[in-house]
Amino acid sequence: MKIGALYKEIFRISISSIFATKLRSILTILIIALGIMALVGILTAIDAIKGSISNQFAMMGANTFTIQSRGMRVNIGGNRYRTKNHPYISIKQAREFSEVFTFPADVSISIWATGASTIKYKSNKTNPNINVRGVDEGYLKTGGVEIGRGRNFSSQEIQDARNVALIGDEVARKLFLKNEDPVDKVISVGGGKYRVIGVMKSKGSGFGGGPDRSVVIPYTNVAVYFSRPNMDYAISIQPRDPKLLDHAISEAEGVFRIVRNLNATDETDFNIETSDSLAKLLIDNLSFVSIAATIIGIITLIGAAVGLMNIMLVAVAERTREIGTRKAIGAKSSTIKQQFLFEAILICQMGGVLGVILGILIGNIVSMMTESPFIVPWGWIFGGLGLALAVGLASGYFPAVKASRLDPIEALRYE
Repeated sequence: MKIGALYKEIFRISISSIFATKLRSILTILIIALGIMALVGILTAIDAIKGSISNQFAMMGANTFTIQSRGMRVNIGGNRYRTKNHPYISIKQAREFSEVFTFPADVSISIWATGASTIKYKSNKTNPNINVRGVDEGYLKTGGVEIGRGRNFSSQEIQDARNVALIGDEVARKLFLKNEDPVDKVISVGGGKYRVIGVMKSKGSGFGGGPDRSVVIPYTNVAVYFSRPNMDYAISIQPRDPKLLDHAISEAEGVFRIVRNLNATDETDFNIETSDSLAKLLIDNLSFVSIAATIIGIITLIGAAVGLMNIMLVAVAERTREIGTRKAIGAKSSTIKQQFLFEAILICQMGGVLGVILGILIGNIVSMMTESPFIVPWGWIFGGLGLALAVGLASGYFPAVKASRLDPIEALRYE
């Protein structure tokens, strides 16, 4: 028999055998698909979120670093957690630093107001997921944001804590008609009325919304109308010469230590973070989820492999007479082994394909819920199918060898 015809016959018999035990085959396929789906789905979502995080922090001004109180760590959703009771950065300290820092750099002061605000204009309103932040006139420069329409804050508006606002592109599209100019319109932010003086250019929503889903108002206004205990300010610095970034960080640390009245022997009680380091922190935290997903997927696949091995051993026992008949009419032991091995691989590949498809769909549904882009994870697609192949080989080899070693005479006597 030619090789092509032989493998065609093996394939035909494998399909017939799988359909002959539909329930067992379907259950095994679903178990394998579940393991591959968990692995591919979670890792696809994480890859999409990682890419979104990198893009989001790339939106920040290039070569910008931020001074913030120690113990604060970034958390998805805008909430903040403290690990130690370090002093907050007060508005007085932020202003003093801005005044005494003489390094050639752009400096801006900002403070988070709320991450769950509903913005209103007449009868229109946004979803309750708009970020409101207090900033000064330097925010556009250090934040890498541009004005699409209108103008930036003036220093007088910041000083007077006026009720003026810059809104993101997505906010503008939610509140105003396509041909309607938002500039000079009065919107409701929290309990106050604010005049729109500009619309920030779209940079893509990205992870957490970015500038598109934001409203920024003078930080002095936040101090008055969004007042709360222990308000914690941040200071962003962008050196005018990117080559002097490290020098600027060192200079800023020294100046802010003086502002905080720290002695030479005192521990620095604030953090200086670059956009790259913040992105790396979030991505490193997601790596633990990747490890957990991998472990869950592997455990599920090990269970599927054991189940498939048992099914194949049962199949060998049930088909003993068939094996004896085929050997009696000239089938080689290697052909019998290939037959059962191919059946195991075929079942695993069916589960693998189903698992990869479901994993991509679920992973991208999760990523889109977090405003991350749709991706096709080619690496995980081939990795998932390769893993399914490995499971098929591992679980099918022993039953295949057992079937190939059956004595045809004894097999024909089997009842």
